[in-house]
Amino acid sequence: MKLEVLSVSGGSTGRSVDLPDNLFGGEQNEHAVYLAVKAYLAAQRQGTHKAKEKGEITASTKKIKRQKGTGTARAGSVKSGTMRGGGRMFGPRPRKYTQKLNKKVKIAARRSALASKLANGQVKVVENFTFDAPKTKDYINVLEGLGCTGSKSLLVLGDYDNNVLLSSRNVQKAGVVAASDLNTYEVMNSGTLVLSEGAVEKIVASLS
Repeated sequence: MKLEVLSVSGGSTGRSVDLPDNLFGGEQNEHAVYLAVKAYLAAQRQGTHKAKEKGEITASTKKIKRQKGTGTARAGSVKSGTMRGGGRMFGPRPRKYTQKLNKKVKIAARRSALASKLANGQVKVVENFTFDAPKTKDYINVLEGLGCTGSKSLLVLGDYDNNVLLSSRNVQKAGVVAASDLNTYEVMNSGTLVLSEGAVEKIVASLS
């Protein structure tokens, strides 16, 4: 499949890029996309939640009342989870939420996500560009030229560019990522996927 390369102002450059059908035109694996998105979202959780349990409460260890004859349940400590101010029973502990995903599943998910965007006409290719200095207005002009101001957009660069990244930081619904950091979730979560020429080469190489 060939896509026209656009200039930063939205005009034609007279060039095109070839996206191999065996990578972007095959059958979509929705389950692989589901697994990749679930793993990504799980990895965003900090897992630092913690509640004090009975052994971590600072309080008297004296037995509250005698064992028998009170007519109520036996109780031996004010630290018990049944007492006000006591520890929490089976409370949350720090843990990792990361999920293992095989390399082939990750690649299949990215292929399927990109194929889905291509099938829906939500992929644009733009020439390589940079800014002399970080400036939000310059990035907004690029989005307006490409017709991406009305929805979420994700710009994928061949290499990390600090000026472009800083220029996009204050623009709502606009993201910038390097091709090496592109993941399935960001592809599926974007409305329009804008690829630079340099990014196309790296994406094709990574999925081959």
